[in-house]
Amino acid sequence: MADSSDPLVIEASKSEPAHSIMSATIEKGSTVLVTGVNGFIASHVADQLLQAGYKVRGTVRSLSKADYLYKIFDPKFGEGKFEAVTVPDMVADGAFDDAVQGVSGIVHLASVVTFSDKFEEVVPPTVKGALNVLTSASKESGVKSVVYTSSSTAALTPEPNKKIIITADSWNDAAVNAARNDPNVDPYSVYAASKTEGERAIWKAVEQTKPPFQVAAVLPNANFGAVLQPGGELSASTGAWPAQLFTGKTGLLNPMDLPPQWFVDVQDDARLHVAALIDPSCNGKRIFAFAKPYTCNAILAIFRKAYPDRKFMEDREMGEDLSTVPSEEAEELLKKHYGKGWTSLEDSVMAGVANLA
Repeated sequence: MADSSDPLVIEASKSEPAHSIMSATIEKGSTVLVTGVNGFIASHVADQLLQAGYKVRGTVRSLSKADYLYKIFDPKFGEGKFEAVTVPDMVADGAFDDAVQGVSGIVHLASVVTFSDKFEEVVPPTVKGALNVLTSASKESGVKSVVYTSSSTAALTPEPNKKIIITADSWNDAAVNAARNDPNVDPYSVYAASKTEGERAIWKAVEQTKPPFQVAAVLPNANFGAVLQPGGELSASTGAWPAQLFTGKTGLLNPMDLPPQWFVDVQDDARLHVAALIDPSCNGKRIFAFAKPYTCNAILAIFRKAYPDRKFMEDREMGEDLSTVPSEEAEELLKKHYGKGWTSLEDSVMAGVANLA
């Protein structure tokens, strides 16, 4: 037997993702459903699943939204490994019944990201969509594992210079209360309430119904890194923030106005979704995809170092995120399945602007 400390063995583990457990929850070659597959994070989840040897069926509201994914995945993995299907309305009863036929795993990333400040327009649809996935999964006997993409905002709202201790039992009830009762609530708090209530509904349903499949939740903070959609750097949800700082094109949302928080590289986040799906030890777990705290000033410093002749916006006093988060288990999953821990902030944000330089 090869010595696990042998450099050749270590290098092999890095190039062969998700091969590190003796018995995966779902077999390689089986099909995994990825909802909202055209999104920034979901596209990377699909990519990592395909790299790990699974087939991917992705849901989109219209098939044209998946055109760019076929152009990426067919040459890279071969035709037939990826397919897109339409789910026009995830809130409709039985919305995912057809999509789950024949799948062994489900990763539910689709969510309401309109950033409306109206509770009823965001929270109930998010909850119903999440429960619809569980209901459809329970009708398909082949489903062995379901992963729900929650959010850091399901556990906390970042507050500069405030020491907040997060545990696996932390929930963002302040955001839920604000979304329900504050007439001047901001859209960010309503989004946070939707992710809080969506994930909480998942765990409540699991407790009540005791499904025969594994369930885990991944709670990512701000995702940075490479954007798979061509030309999507300035519109890739949180992935657009470094690009906006790089170009100065901030639009309606200026990342400099946002509080400091934690980040995670989008590929690390996607890999954690794969680990949560296939690793039996993740059953019943909340996996915190928090790599390190960051500030926009730190991102600008990285850009100034890389491009000393380029002019960037000025720093701003913004404090720092002092929260404590139980993310050690997530990093151990990355090391276990992919041979390395978190991607650095520098590597992540530089990958996100590589096509803009």
